[in-house]
Formats: sequence, C-alpha cells, structure tokens
Amino acid sequence: MLVMDNTDKNHIGTILKQQRISLPLTLQELAGKAKVSASHLGRIERGERFPSAHILRKIAAPLGFEENELFTLAGYLSSASPQAAERTPSYGSGQLDPYVARVLSQEPPEVQRAVIGILTMLRSIAKSMDK
Repeated sequence: MLVMDNTDKNHIGTILKQQRISLPLTLQELAGKAKVSASHLGRIERGERFPSAHILRKIAAPLGFEENELFTLAGYLSSASPQAAERTPSYGSGQLDPYVARVLSQEPPEVQRAVIGILTMLRSIAKSMDK
C-alpha cells in the first residue's frame, strides 16, 4: 500500500491544477475530456484526495502529460528505475541529457517529482509558443 503524507497529496494536486490552468482548461472541461467527476478532480487539486493510477491514466492526455510522467510525479514510479529513460520528458528531438538524468536519479523522490513537474510545465509552455 502506498502511504502519502499531506505534502505529497498537495504536491501532485498543485501540479495538476497548474497544468490545467496553463492549458487553459476549466475543471469541468478537464472532467469532460477525462470522463472523471469534476468534484473528484477538485478534491485531488486541493490535496483532499490522492489520485489513483486509474484516474492519472484518464487525465494524462487531456493535461498533456505522458502517463508515466504523472505516475512518477505521484510517486507510483521512481525515476531511478531501469525504465527511467522511457519516462524522462522529451525535449524537441531527444531525451533529457543522460548526465542530468543520472544526477536527478540520485536525488530524493520529492526533488525528482518537483524537477520533472517543472520540466513538464516548461515543455508545455514551449509547445504552446510553437503554435
């Protein structure tokens, strides 16, 4: 069983809310696209609920995330696992620099999640600027 403290719950909820707002999507629009109740998503964003893997799968695409990115941010996956290269956010034509990925994998999970969240938001901003 995965045990999360309130800080972890607030962390993933904050990332999801920031990403939703940056797109911009209302809570109701995201709920419609993901086929998840708006009230449940609101509780996740406020840190009152922790999202299940099932919910993360449903909201990943509408928010512009890869599923594995959200699983890593939520703490279901560790960036230090053998499949980390597959989950590393891609930028342009390549992956995150191997040195940076190796250094990041040595950081605590909270730091990994924060950095991956920041990089994902930057990628989203860069994509929106290309349009």
